[in-house]
Order: sequence, then structure tokens, then C-alpha cells
Amino acid sequence: MPSLFDPIQFGAIAAPNRIVMAPLTRGRATRDHVPTERMAAYYAQRSTAGLIITEASGISREGLGFPHGPGLWTPAQLDGWKRVVDTVHEAGGRIVTQLWHMGRLVHPSFLGGQQGVSASATTAPGAAHTYHGKQPHEQARSLRLDEIPRVIDDYREAACNAIAAGFDGVEIHAANGYLIDQFLRDKTNLRTDVYGGSIPNRIRLLDEVTAAVVDAVGHEHVGVRLSPNGEATGVNDSDPHSLFPVAAAMLSRHRIAFLHVREALPVGTYDNSGAGSRGMPDVPPVAPGIRAAFDGVLILNSDFDLKRAQTTLKAGEADAISFGRPFIANPDLPRRLREGLPLAEFDPSTLYTNGAEGYSDYPAAL
Repeated sequence: MPSLFDPIQFGAIAAPNRIVMAPLTRGRATRDHVPTERMAAYYAQRSTAGLIITEASGISREGLGFPHGPGLWTPAQLDGWKRVVDTVHEAGGRIVTQLWHMGRLVHPSFLGGQQGVSASATTAPGAAHTYHGKQPHEQARSLRLDEIPRVIDDYREAACNAIAAGFDGVEIHAANGYLIDQFLRDKTNLRTDVYGGSIPNRIRLLDEVTAAVVDAVGHEHVGVRLSPNGEATGVNDSDPHSLFPVAAAMLSRHRIAFLHVREALPVGTYDNSGAGSRGMPDVPPVAPGIRAAFDGVLILNSDFDLKRAQTTLKAGEADAISFGRPFIANPDLPRRLREGLPLAEFDPSTLYTNGAEGYSDYPAAL
């Protein structure tokens, strides 16, 4: 049976271990969403991961609503990412980027006052991070049928831009309550056209985006991320055990390089990363149904420690494990896991502060 420290193939990417760095939004790009030298240093420090999946990167001006989040639509942004990718490759790492459209979570202040877009005219709960502090989310408008091909083209173009910048591949972000997830799940998809209602209709946008990206850069360079259980920014589904295996079977037909599933532990379960509980309400896991439906490399994420990761791999429930928060304060996480070294705790007050503190200044173990 495989262990975390065995090599694996993610499509075209040969990885020396099965420890994946999960995408972590950190807000260290410029105000024009250009990746920085500080980001290059941060990712290079973590290059011993079997695979790095970068923080989510906006595919368009319309799709990005996070202060100092990186983008993939301007020449300057691509130049910035090329410096990041080159630095990681020089350090021996493998790196893909995550294609992001935030949908209704893009506050109008990022769009010159215009509404964000979503599957339907809905409003996310809570407040958005903006350049003017936290502001209440505002209602998004429903994407018109004639606009959807343009959004799909934005994903395709962003994927091509990522490969041109030197990335080893891309991950389509279809999780965590962002645009594609807003189409997938019935709490936010209230449409009555071919993109709404039935499960085949609700997975249509993900199917078409995946087809476009696979056609543009090759199936062996494309991954997808899903988050099947629990509410994410107000996005949820009444029957995830029916929805997500159908989506996984569709993705399997595209022969993608990997499927990355974030499924939280039940409430009251703790990991050892120093961040405490990240549990969701007690619902049966959806991942087993996804595993049965998907004929490819499956990465599982959320609240794994070494013991649970090894047990999961040995049971055949996944092929690799991604770690998010543990990578923040432990740039050498694979070594620490292999040698049984203690894990450092991160400072939550510096997660999004746009500086070096709490970002690229966490040391490796001695």
C-alpha cells in the first residue's frame, strides 16, 4: 500500500511524494494583482511538496474580488507568475495554479460599482474583504445565457496564460462557494434553463469549463477541486450524495490529471495543525461516492494529520493528501512529517496582511 512519501504521477507531473500543498489565499500580490518576489520566495520555500497548488488566481477582472489576490489576465500578472514559477522550478518543485472566478463573492467595489455575477440573483451572507475593509455582500445578478460562453472563454484563456507562464498545470476551482460551486449546488442555483434544476443541468457549467480547459492545455495538465459537504459562504446542496458522484463521473470522462476534494471532518474533531476544529455538521462523507465514480488520481483535503493521512492512503480512499494550514508555518512540512518533527503554529493575525511577516519568514526546522 502507498505511503505519503511514495512517488505519484499527477497526469503529466511526476511527483516525488504524495504530500500536496493545498491552495491558500494569502493576499501578497500588488493592488493590480501582480505576483511579487515575496511570493516567489514563499512558494520556493515549500518546493519539497510533491505538488504545490497555488492560491486561487483570478481569471478575469470580473472574477476576482480579494484584496491583493493574484490574477492571470494581464501581461504584468503573467510576468509576475513566471518569476514565481521559475523560482520554484529552480528549487526542484512542481507547481500548478488554481483558476478562480468568485462569482457573487466579488463585491461591487472591485467592479466599478457594477454587480457581481452568479448562477442566480442571490446574496452571500456576511461581509466581503475589500480595500476599504469588510463590507456587507451585495446581491449578484444572474448570468445571462449569452454571457456564459464568455465566462468559459475566460477560463480557457487563463489556463493558456498559466501554461505560457510556465506552470506545470492548472486546477479549476469548483469549490468553496465560488462561481462554479454556485452553479453546482441547489441553494444558489435557482435557474430554470439548461444550467439549472436537474443535476445534469447544474453540472453543465463545470463540464463545459473543463472541456474548454482540457482542449486548451491537455487533460494531463488539468485538475479540478470540489467541496461536497457542508455550507460554504452560504452555498449548499440538498442532496450532495447524489450531486457530487455524478459530477465526478463526468470529470472522469475528461481524463483529468487529478480530482481534489475538500471534505471537512465532523464537528468536534480536531487536527494537530494548531488551528483547532474545522468541522462541519455531522453528515455522512461524500468522498467515498466520489472515489467510486472517479477513475483517476484522487487527492483528499481538510484536517489531515500524519496518522489519518497514512491510514487514508493505505485504505485506498485517496491517492494523495493535501495540507493547507500546516504549510503556512512549516515550509518544510514533508521533512517534518517524515522525521516526526513538531509542527509550528501559524499566526492567524498575519494571514492577509500583504507583508513578509507571517508569510515568508517562517523558518525550516533545524
